[in-house]
Amino acid sequence: MAKWVRMSPRKARLVTQHLRGRSVPEARTVLAFTQRAAAREIEKVLRSAVANAEANHGLIGDKLVVAAAYVDEGPVMKRWRARARGRVARIKKPTCHITIKLVPGPEGASAPTPPPPPPPAPEPEQGPGAVVEEAQEPTVEEAPADEVEPDEQPEPQAEAEPEAPTEPEEQKPRRRTRKKEEEADS
Repeated sequence: MAKWVRMSPRKARLVTQHLRGRSVPEARTVLAFTQRAAAREIEKVLRSAVANAEANHGLIGDKLVVAAAYVDEGPVMKRWRARARGRVARIKKPTCHITIKLVPGPEGASAPTPPPPPPPAPEPEQGPGAVVEEAQEPTVEEAPADEVEPDEQPEPQAEAEPEAPTEPEEQKPRRRTRKKEEEADS
């Protein structure tokens, strides 16, 4: 939590709405690439919240998730500026309170330990005079498709039938321009 941050709460809320529900590394990335000035202040608050969770509760910072991120209004400092004809213009300098709450992520703060692999099955023991036979799988040798045995002749391939001669397409009469029509008429 950061109190009395010298910034408009509305501007800070625009940045905090992008952090809710994100993991801490993801929230840091979002803040690093946000070009608003509020992102720098909110990044400090996030860094502080992670440090508090690690130091006070023994949690792992990268396993945390932003549960809540909100900005409350703080007191408004009122100043004035002299204007023409003895008048005064008011200047409001707003402040805000930024709060970020972190919780352990869905997988927990500690890394789960994987189950141990099952032990290999023991091989059956055989007597001292037993002969071990290795099971051989029958293999089938296939000749490549390009090679042809000398006994077999390749089948003659059917030749493609020539297409029937087509009639010549009717030619469209050429368009004549007005100039050519006038020359032809005269």
